[in-house]
Amino acid sequence: MADVRQFRRHSVRSVTHDTLRDNRICDFETHVPFLDTHCIQGIIIMEVSGFCDTRFDRVRAAFEDNFATLGDVGASFALTVDGEYAIDMWAGNRDAGGTRDWQKDTIINVYSSTKTMMALCALLLADRGELDVEQKVSHYWPEFAQNGKEAICVKHFLSHSSGLSGMTEPTAGDDFYDWDLMCGRLAAQAPWWEPGKHSGYHAITQGYLVGEVVRRITGRTLGTFFREEFAEPLSADFHIGVDPTHFGRIAELIAPTSAPGAGLPADSVAARTFGNAMIEVAASTTEAWRRAEIPAANGHGNARSIVRAQSLLANGGTAFGKQIMTPEGCRRALEVQVIGDDLVLGVPARFGLGYGLSGPETPISPNANTCFWGGWGGSTVVVDQDAHLCFSYVMNKMDDGVTGDKRGGNLAAAVYASLA
Repeated sequence: MADVRQFRRHSVRSVTHDTLRDNRICDFETHVPFLDTHCIQGIIIMEVSGFCDTRFDRVRAAFEDNFATLGDVGASFALTVDGEYAIDMWAGNRDAGGTRDWQKDTIINVYSSTKTMMALCALLLADRGELDVEQKVSHYWPEFAQNGKEAICVKHFLSHSSGLSGMTEPTAGDDFYDWDLMCGRLAAQAPWWEPGKHSGYHAITQGYLVGEVVRRITGRTLGTFFREEFAEPLSADFHIGVDPTHFGRIAELIAPTSAPGAGLPADSVAARTFGNAMIEVAASTTEAWRRAEIPAANGHGNARSIVRAQSLLANGGTAFGKQIMTPEGCRRALEVQVIGDDLVLGVPARFGLGYGLSGPETPISPNANTCFWGGWGGSTVVVDQDAHLCFSYVMNKMDDGVTGDKRGGNLAAAVYASLA
């Protein structure tokens, strides 16, 4: 394998940083020249398309290694520095059978990486003075002030600490596609723990909770607000509620071997969260799922589009020639809200406003002012405000992890090793 990777490495045309700045970027493909087959001695040779600044050769190698040793089937990775793309690459297949290539415009359901787009919407409203995260939720959503939730503030939604990590009333199937039904049930529900005291990952519910506050303020659904305020101005190919015209570009998710919460005590917060608000991977192939707006879980995009939207948070509110937020508004994502063992994830966590924060609990970055999140199966996004860096990994082969796995972790390690 070492010889093959060395041969492949020489076959990739390098792209220098100067070339990137001059906008003279050309695609590369990793391949073995003069061979008709993509297999040497039983080893499949993966073609990688896109470009990669030579400073980040370690990242390209880690991306290739995800296919060679960690079982990736189809994936994309993108990175910006100072608001400019330094990496945009993709490889593999859109389906488990290997019959369709992952293309430049392939998109896929990224599950909870969608939450970072939802967070941008809330942060933008706060930046404009239309939303006060310290304000009680009932100020915007009066019906919410019942059953012990009168003191819950918007910041508790954004930091997974409102006590509403799951649904008390049995919820499944088409219920998730009925916005008013879900919000009505959450408004009537009692919190499962004292709000603000602990985090407990709001896997599905966070999207309805934050999304309803956004709707009450703006009159727009969160998917519409995101599209009009971020996706369209930034030309980010990311969708919370997918128009059927894009269905043909959606890759197939390959389900993990086990579901979140499997094997946990039935009365635990984690089991209650996942057991009564969990949607099967197979649902992602349906028109109902794709067209619905579930802002915590059903965003569709790729690494390029995630980075295109999130890069503004790494660069003081400006990205790709558009000033959308102020530097002060961007820094609010880093305001620590809760630290400690998460009642759902079962691991130490540190949450800011809408994002996980790098720290001793989760050392995502060597830089203090870094926020991140990831999605069920392995997708990730990291925003480093110190390095003006943003990167994302998106794939179709799902791991059992809820918020990332070794593949994304190895890529992140390679990014920072490249910058050392």
